Amino acid sequence: MPKLSVKDLPIKGKKIFLRVDFNVPLDENQNITDDTRIKESLPTIEYILQNGSIPIIASHLGRPKGKVDPKQSLRPAAIRLGEFLKRGVKFAPDCVGPEVKKIVDSLKPGDILLLENLRFHPEEEKNDPNFAKELASLAEIYIDDAFGSAHRAHASVEAIAHYFEYPACGFLMEKELKYLEGALRNPQRPLLAVIGGAKVSTKIGVLKNLLDKVDNLVIGGGMCFTFYKANGLDIGKSLCEDEFLTEAIGILNNPKVYLPVDVVIATDIKSATPTKNVDVKTIFQDHYGVDIGEKSISQIGNLIKKAKTIVWNGPMGIFEIDAYAKGTEAIAKAVADATTKGAISIVGGGDSVAALEKFNLKSKISHVSTGGGASLEYLEGKELPGVKVLKDK
Repeated sequence: MPKLSVKDLPIKGKKIFLRVDFNVPLDENQNITDDTRIKESLPTIEYILQNGSIPIIASHLGRPKGKVDPKQSLRPAAIRLGEFLKRGVKFAPDCVGPEVKKIVDSLKPGDILLLENLRFHPEEEKNDPNFAKELASLAEIYIDDAFGSAHRAHASVEAIAHYFEYPACGFLMEKELKYLEGALRNPQRPLLAVIGGAKVSTKIGVLKNLLDKVDNLVIGGGMCFTFYKANGLDIGKSLCEDEFLTEAIGILNNPKVYLPVDVVIATDIKSATPTKNVDVKTIFQDHYGVDIGEKSISQIGNLIKKAKTIVWNGPMGIFEIDAYAKGTEAIAKAVADATTKGAISIVGGGDSVAALEKFNLKSKISHVSTGGGASLEYLEGKELPGVKVLKDK
Protein backbone atom coordinates (compact mmCIF):
# COMPACT_ATOMS: atom_id res chain seq x y z
CA MET A 1 0.00 0.00 0.00
CA PRO A 2 1.28 3.49 -0.76
CA LYS A 3 1.82 5.66 2.32
CA LEU A 4 0.04 8.88 3.21
CA SER A 5 1.92 11.86 1.82
CA VAL A 6 2.27 15.43 3.07
CA LYS A 7 -0.08 16.50 0.26
CA ASP A 8 -2.83 14.22 1.62
CA LEU A 9 -2.98 16.11 4.95
CA PRO A 10 -4.63 19.43 5.91
CA ILE A 11 -1.36 21.12 6.92
CA LYS A 12 -2.36 24.78 6.41
CA GLY A 13 -1.08 26.98 9.22
CA LYS A 14 0.18 24.01 11.26
CA LYS A 15 3.53 23.32 12.91
CA ILE A 16 5.12 20.36 11.12
CA PHE A 17 7.79 18.13 12.66
CA LEU A 18 9.81 17.30 9.54
CA ARG A 19 12.39 14.51 9.91
CA VAL A 20 14.98 14.90 7.16
CA ASP A 21 18.37 13.34 6.43
CA PHE A 22 20.90 16.17 6.72
CA ASN A 23 23.66 13.68 7.54
CA VAL A 24 26.03 15.54 5.22
CA PRO A 25 29.82 15.17 5.04
CA LEU A 26 31.83 17.99 6.66
CA ASP A 27 35.53 18.81 6.27
CA GLU A 28 37.81 19.73 9.21
CA ASN A 29 36.58 23.35 9.06
CA GLN A 30 32.90 22.31 9.26
CA ASN A 31 32.30 23.08 5.58
CA ILE A 32 29.74 20.87 3.83
CA THR A 33 31.47 18.91 1.03
CA ASP A 34 28.30 17.42 -0.49
CA ASP A 35 24.88 19.06 -0.01
CA THR A 36 22.82 16.57 -2.08
CA ARG A 37 20.73 15.49 0.90
CA ILE A 38 19.79 19.08 1.76
CA LYS A 39 18.82 19.74 -1.88
CA GLU A 40 16.67 16.60 -1.98
CA SER A 41 14.61 17.83 1.00
CA LEU A 42 13.75 21.20 -0.60
CA PRO A 43 10.50 20.20 -2.39
CA THR A 44 8.91 19.11 0.91
CA ILE A 45 10.16 22.15 2.84
CA GLU A 46 8.95 24.52 0.10
CA TYR A 47 5.55 22.81 0.00
CA ILE A 48 5.15 23.25 3.76
CA LEU A 49 6.09 26.96 3.50
CA GLN A 50 3.76 27.53 0.54
CA ASN A 51 0.89 26.22 2.67
CA GLY A 52 1.53 28.78 5.39
CA SER A 53 2.86 26.06 7.70
CA ILE A 54 5.95 26.09 9.91
CA PRO A 55 8.61 23.42 9.34
CA ILE A 56 10.42 22.30 12.50
CA ILE A 57 13.22 20.34 10.87
CA ALA A 58 15.12 17.57 12.63
CA SER A 59 18.04 15.35 11.63
CA HIS A 60 21.04 13.51 12.94
CA LEU A 61 24.62 14.08 11.78
CA GLY A 62 27.46 11.59 12.18
CA ARG A 63 27.90 9.38 15.22
CA PRO A 64 28.40 11.59 18.28
CA LYS A 65 27.44 8.63 20.54
CA GLY A 66 24.85 10.50 22.60
CA LYS A 67 27.17 13.36 23.57
CA VAL A 68 27.35 16.99 22.41
CA ASP A 69 30.14 17.38 19.85
CA PRO A 70 30.45 20.86 18.28
CA LYS A 71 32.21 19.28 15.27
CA GLN A 72 28.98 17.41 14.47
CA SER A 73 26.62 20.35 14.88
CA LEU A 74 23.91 20.91 12.26
CA ARG A 75 24.57 24.67 12.20
CA PRO A 76 26.37 24.46 8.78
CA ALA A 77 23.26 22.71 7.41
CA ALA A 78 21.06 25.58 8.65
CA ILE A 79 23.27 28.06 6.80
CA ARG A 80 23.25 26.00 3.57
CA LEU A 81 19.48 25.47 3.76
CA GLY A 82 19.02 29.25 4.11
CA GLU A 83 21.17 29.79 1.01
CA PHE A 84 19.00 27.38 -0.99
CA LEU A 85 15.72 28.89 0.22
CA LYS A 86 17.02 32.48 0.02
CA ARG A 87 15.70 33.25 3.51
CA GLY A 88 16.86 32.99 7.10
CA VAL A 89 16.71 29.66 8.92
CA LYS A 90 16.50 29.79 12.71
CA PHE A 91 18.74 27.32 14.52
CA ALA A 92 17.90 25.82 17.92
CA PRO A 93 20.76 25.08 20.35
CA ASP A 94 19.18 21.67 21.15
CA CYS A 95 16.30 19.52 19.92
CA VAL A 96 14.36 19.28 23.21
CA GLY A 97 14.06 21.27 26.43
CA PRO A 98 12.49 24.53 27.64
CA GLU A 99 14.67 26.78 25.46
CA VAL A 100 13.64 24.90 22.30
CA LYS A 101 9.97 24.97 23.37
CA LYS A 102 10.23 28.75 23.82
CA ILE A 103 11.68 29.19 20.30
CA VAL A 104 8.98 26.93 18.80
CA ASP A 105 6.20 28.87 20.60
CA SER A 106 7.48 32.12 19.05
CA LEU A 107 7.46 30.82 15.44
CA LYS A 108 5.16 32.42 12.88
CA PRO A 109 4.13 31.25 9.36
CA GLY A 110 7.13 31.74 7.05
CA ASP A 111 9.63 30.88 9.81
CA ILE A 112 11.87 27.84 9.47
CA LEU A 113 13.56 26.16 12.43
CA LEU A 114 16.31 23.54 12.31
CA LEU A 115 16.89 21.65 15.55
CA GLU A 116 20.34 20.66 16.74
CA ASN A 117 21.66 17.12 16.13
CA LEU A 118 19.21 14.53 17.50
CA ARG A 119 22.05 12.13 18.26
CA PHE A 120 23.50 14.48 20.89
CA HIS A 121 20.95 12.61 23.06
CA PRO A 122 21.52 8.85 23.66
CA GLU A 123 17.71 8.40 23.77
CA GLU A 124 17.51 9.01 19.99
CA GLU A 125 19.28 5.79 19.01
CA LYS A 126 17.58 3.88 21.84
CA ASN A 127 14.15 4.71 20.32
CA ASP A 128 13.18 6.08 23.72
CA PRO A 129 9.40 6.77 23.87
CA ASN A 130 9.71 9.67 26.36
CA PHE A 131 12.30 11.45 24.21
CA ALA A 132 10.07 10.83 21.17
CA LYS A 133 7.08 12.25 23.06
CA GLU A 134 9.04 15.41 23.89
CA LEU A 135 9.99 15.81 20.20
CA ALA A 136 6.37 15.19 19.18
CA SER A 137 5.13 17.91 21.57
CA LEU A 138 6.80 20.54 19.33
CA ALA A 139 4.37 20.05 16.42
CA GLU A 140 0.88 19.09 15.28
CA ILE A 141 1.82 16.95 12.26
CA TYR A 142 4.68 14.49 11.64
CA ILE A 143 6.27 14.15 8.19
CA ASP A 144 9.18 11.78 7.54
CA ASP A 145 11.32 12.65 4.53
CA ALA A 146 14.45 10.83 5.73
CA PHE A 147 14.59 7.65 3.66
CA GLY A 148 18.31 7.36 4.50
CA SER A 149 17.31 6.72 8.14
CA ALA A 150 14.20 4.60 7.50
CA HIS A 151 16.02 1.35 8.36
CA ARG A 152 16.80 2.64 11.87
CA ALA A 153 14.27 2.21 14.70
CA HIS A 154 15.24 5.52 16.30
CA ALA A 155 13.11 7.90 18.36
CA SER A 156 12.66 10.57 15.65
CA VAL A 157 11.99 7.91 12.99
CA GLU A 158 9.87 5.24 14.68
CA ALA A 159 8.72 6.01 18.25
CA ILE A 160 7.66 9.60 17.45
CA ALA A 161 5.18 8.52 14.76
CA HIS A 162 3.01 6.81 17.40
CA TYR A 163 2.19 10.21 18.92
CA PHE A 164 0.50 11.46 15.72
CA GLU A 165 -2.77 10.32 14.17
CA TYR A 166 -1.56 10.49 10.57
CA PRO A 167 2.23 10.17 10.31
CA ALA A 168 3.02 10.68 6.61
CA CYS A 169 5.92 10.82 4.20
CA GLY A 170 7.49 13.78 2.42
CA PHE A 171 8.09 13.94 -1.32
CA LEU A 172 11.58 12.39 -1.19
CA MET A 173 10.43 9.41 0.90
CA GLU A 174 7.45 9.02 -1.44
CA LYS A 175 9.73 9.04 -4.52
CA GLU A 176 12.15 6.51 -3.00
CA LEU A 177 9.32 4.12 -2.12
CA LYS A 178 7.65 4.53 -5.53
CA TYR A 179 10.78 3.56 -7.46
CA LEU A 180 11.99 0.77 -5.17
CA GLU A 181 8.51 -0.68 -4.71
CA GLY A 182 7.88 -0.46 -8.46
CA ALA A 183 11.12 -2.30 -9.24
CA LEU A 184 10.42 -5.11 -6.77
CA ARG A 185 6.64 -5.52 -7.04
CA ASN A 186 5.56 -4.49 -10.51
CA PRO A 187 8.55 -3.78 -12.79
CA GLN A 188 8.62 -3.26 -16.52
CA ARG A 189 10.40 -6.37 -17.76
CA PRO A 190 13.03 -7.58 -18.32
CA LEU A 191 14.19 -6.58 -14.84
CA LEU A 192 17.99 -6.62 -14.46
CA ALA A 193 19.89 -6.23 -11.19
CA VAL A 194 23.60 -5.38 -11.29
CA ILE A 195 25.07 -5.96 -7.85
CA GLY A 196 28.71 -5.13 -7.18
CA GLY A 197 30.87 -4.01 -4.30
CA ALA A 198 33.64 -5.61 -2.31
CA LYS A 199 31.93 -8.08 0.00
CA VAL A 200 29.45 -10.91 -0.38
CA SER A 201 28.64 -10.59 3.35
CA THR A 202 26.92 -7.21 2.88
CA LYS A 203 24.95 -8.29 -0.22
CA ILE A 204 24.10 -11.99 0.27
CA GLY A 205 20.56 -11.19 1.52
CA VAL A 206 20.00 -8.86 -1.45
CA LEU A 207 21.20 -11.48 -3.96
CA LYS A 208 18.90 -14.15 -2.49
CA ASN A 209 15.85 -11.87 -2.37
CA LEU A 210 16.38 -10.54 -5.91
CA LEU A 211 16.77 -13.98 -7.51
CA ASP A 212 13.02 -14.57 -7.16
CA LYS A 213 12.17 -11.22 -8.71
CA VAL A 214 14.64 -10.45 -11.52
CA ASP A 215 15.02 -11.82 -15.04
CA ASN A 216 18.82 -11.49 -14.88
CA LEU A 217 21.26 -10.88 -12.02
CA VAL A 218 24.81 -9.65 -12.68
CA ILE A 219 27.37 -10.10 -9.90
CA GLY A 220 30.42 -7.84 -10.21
CA GLY A 221 33.02 -6.12 -8.06
CA GLY A 222 35.27 -7.68 -5.45
CA MET A 223 32.64 -10.18 -4.38
CA CYS A 224 33.01 -12.04 -7.71
CA PHE A 225 36.11 -13.74 -6.37
CA THR A 226 34.26 -15.56 -3.60
CA PHE A 227 32.04 -17.00 -6.38
CA TYR A 228 35.03 -17.95 -8.55
CA LYS A 229 36.65 -19.75 -5.61
CA ALA A 230 33.36 -21.52 -4.91
CA ASN A 231 33.56 -22.68 -8.54
CA GLY A 232 37.02 -24.14 -7.91
CA LEU A 233 39.04 -21.40 -9.62
CA ASP A 234 42.35 -19.93 -8.45
CA ILE A 235 41.81 -16.27 -7.53
CA GLY A 236 45.40 -15.24 -6.66
CA LYS A 237 45.45 -12.58 -3.92
CA SER A 238 41.91 -11.36 -4.67
CA LEU A 239 39.41 -10.63 -1.95
CA CYS A 240 37.49 -13.69 -0.74
CA GLU A 241 35.10 -14.49 2.12
CA ASP A 242 35.56 -18.21 2.64
CA GLU A 243 32.63 -18.46 5.07
CA PHE A 244 30.26 -17.69 2.16
CA LEU A 245 31.54 -20.30 -0.31
CA THR A 246 28.66 -22.74 0.31
CA GLU A 247 26.02 -20.02 -0.10
CA ALA A 248 27.83 -18.78 -3.21
CA ILE A 249 27.50 -22.23 -4.82
CA GLY A 250 23.74 -22.17 -4.15
CA ILE A 251 23.41 -18.81 -5.94
CA LEU A 252 25.66 -19.86 -8.85
CA ASN A 253 23.36 -22.79 -9.65
CA ASN A 254 20.62 -20.35 -10.67
CA PRO A 255 20.48 -19.84 -14.47
CA LYS A 256 19.57 -16.13 -14.03
CA VAL A 257 23.01 -15.36 -12.57
CA TYR A 258 25.75 -13.82 -14.72
CA LEU A 259 29.38 -13.77 -13.49
CA PRO A 260 32.07 -11.86 -15.41
CA VAL A 261 34.06 -14.11 -17.77
CA ASP A 262 37.24 -12.03 -17.62
CA VAL A 263 38.82 -9.66 -15.11
CA VAL A 264 41.50 -7.00 -14.86
CA ILE A 265 44.35 -7.94 -12.51
CA ALA A 266 47.18 -5.92 -10.94
CA THR A 267 49.87 -6.36 -8.26
CA ASP A 268 48.63 -3.49 -6.04
CA ILE A 269 45.18 -2.43 -4.84
CA LYS A 270 46.27 0.81 -3.13
CA SER A 271 47.69 2.59 -6.19
CA ALA A 272 47.73 2.16 -9.98
CA THR A 273 50.13 -0.47 -11.32
CA PRO A 274 50.24 -2.06 -14.81
CA THR A 275 47.15 -4.20 -15.45
CA LYS A 276 46.39 -7.34 -17.45
CA ASN A 277 43.00 -8.41 -18.82
CA VAL A 278 42.73 -12.18 -18.24
CA ASP A 279 40.18 -14.98 -18.44
CA VAL A 280 38.84 -15.82 -14.96
CA LYS A 281 40.44 -19.27 -15.29
CA THR A 282 43.94 -17.74 -15.57
CA ILE A 283 44.25 -15.27 -12.67
CA PHE A 284 47.94 -15.01 -11.66
CA GLN A 285 48.98 -16.17 -8.19
CA ASP A 286 50.61 -12.87 -7.15
CA HIS A 287 47.87 -10.58 -8.55
CA TYR A 288 44.63 -9.06 -7.29
CA GLY A 289 41.39 -8.76 -9.25
CA VAL A 290 40.69 -5.02 -9.55
CA ASP A 291 37.94 -4.70 -12.21
CA ILE A 292 35.78 -6.62 -14.67
CA GLY A 293 37.32 -7.34 -18.10
CA GLU A 294 36.51 -6.18 -21.64
CA LYS A 295 34.45 -9.23 -22.68
CA SER A 296 32.39 -8.93 -19.51
CA ILE A 297 31.82 -5.21 -20.11
CA SER A 298 30.43 -6.07 -23.54
CA GLN A 299 28.22 -8.93 -22.28
CA ILE A 300 26.83 -6.96 -19.31
CA GLY A 301 26.28 -4.02 -21.67
CA ASN A 302 24.08 -6.25 -23.85
CA LEU A 303 22.00 -7.31 -20.84
CA ILE A 304 21.58 -3.62 -19.87
CA LYS A 305 20.48 -2.74 -23.44
CA LYS A 306 17.70 -5.36 -23.32
CA ALA A 307 16.45 -4.44 -19.83
CA LYS A 308 13.41 -2.25 -19.21
CA THR A 309 14.11 -1.84 -15.47
CA ILE A 310 17.67 -1.74 -14.08
CA VAL A 311 18.64 -1.80 -10.41
CA TRP A 312 22.34 -1.11 -9.82
CA ASN A 313 24.01 -1.26 -6.42
CA GLY A 314 27.79 -1.47 -6.04
CA PRO A 315 30.77 -0.74 -8.33
CA MET A 316 32.44 -3.26 -10.66
CA GLY A 317 35.96 -2.67 -9.35
CA ILE A 318 38.24 -0.27 -7.47
CA PHE A 319 36.84 2.69 -9.40
CA GLU A 320 38.48 5.28 -7.13
CA ILE A 321 41.75 4.47 -8.97
CA ASP A 322 41.34 5.59 -12.60
CA ALA A 323 43.32 2.64 -14.00
CA TYR A 324 40.83 0.24 -12.34
CA ALA A 325 37.66 2.21 -13.12
CA LYS A 326 36.96 1.17 -16.72
CA GLY A 327 34.35 -1.48 -15.86
CA THR A 328 32.39 0.72 -13.46
CA GLU A 329 32.48 3.63 -15.92
CA ALA A 330 31.29 1.44 -18.81
CA ILE A 331 28.38 0.04 -16.74
CA ALA A 332 27.42 3.55 -15.55
CA LYS A 333 27.41 4.79 -19.17
CA ALA A 334 25.40 1.77 -20.35
CA VAL A 335 22.77 2.31 -17.61
CA ALA A 336 22.57 6.04 -18.46
CA ASP A 337 22.25 5.21 -22.17
CA ALA A 338 19.48 2.66 -21.53
CA THR A 339 17.64 5.26 -19.42
CA THR A 340 17.82 7.76 -22.28
CA LYS A 341 16.20 5.09 -24.48
CA GLY A 342 13.28 4.57 -22.08
CA ALA A 343 14.43 2.10 -19.40
CA ILE A 344 13.80 2.86 -15.71
CA SER A 345 17.06 2.94 -13.75
CA ILE A 346 17.46 2.93 -9.98
CA VAL A 347 20.94 3.37 -8.52
CA GLY A 348 21.65 3.04 -4.81
CA GLY A 349 24.60 2.65 -2.47
CA GLY A 350 27.23 5.27 -1.65
CA ASP A 351 29.90 3.91 -4.00
CA SER A 352 27.61 3.58 -7.02
CA VAL A 353 26.35 7.12 -6.49
CA ALA A 354 29.96 8.35 -6.11
CA ALA A 355 30.78 6.60 -9.40
CA LEU A 356 27.88 8.37 -11.16
CA GLU A 357 29.21 11.66 -9.83
CA LYS A 358 32.77 10.84 -10.90
CA PHE A 359 31.63 10.12 -14.46
CA ASN A 360 29.11 13.00 -14.48
CA LEU A 361 26.11 10.75 -15.17
CA LYS A 362 23.87 11.30 -12.13
CA SER A 363 21.36 13.44 -14.03
CA LYS A 364 20.88 10.67 -16.63
CA ILE A 365 19.49 8.12 -14.13
CA SER A 366 15.74 7.79 -13.38
CA HIS A 367 16.24 7.62 -9.62
CA VAL A 368 19.39 7.91 -7.51
CA SER A 369 18.59 6.70 -4.00
CA THR A 370 19.70 8.87 -1.07
CA GLY A 371 19.64 5.93 1.35
CA GLY A 372 22.53 3.49 1.03
CA GLY A 373 21.74 1.18 3.96
CA ALA A 374 17.99 1.73 3.67
CA SER A 375 17.84 0.91 -0.05
CA LEU A 376 19.98 -2.19 0.52
CA GLU A 377 17.67 -3.46 3.27
CA TYR A 378 14.65 -2.69 1.10
CA LEU A 379 16.15 -4.73 -1.76
CA GLU A 380 16.82 -7.48 0.77
CA GLY A 381 13.07 -7.64 1.43
CA LYS A 382 13.31 -6.32 4.99
CA GLU A 383 10.57 -4.16 6.45
CA LEU A 384 11.97 -0.71 7.30
CA PRO A 385 10.80 0.55 10.75
CA GLY A 386 10.58 4.16 9.52
CA VAL A 387 8.33 3.12 6.62
CA LYS A 388 6.18 0.56 8.46
CA VAL A 389 5.11 3.14 11.07
CA LEU A 390 3.75 5.62 8.48
CA LYS A 391 0.01 5.52 7.74
CA ASP A 392 -1.15 3.70 4.59
CA LYS A 393 -3.34 5.71 2.24
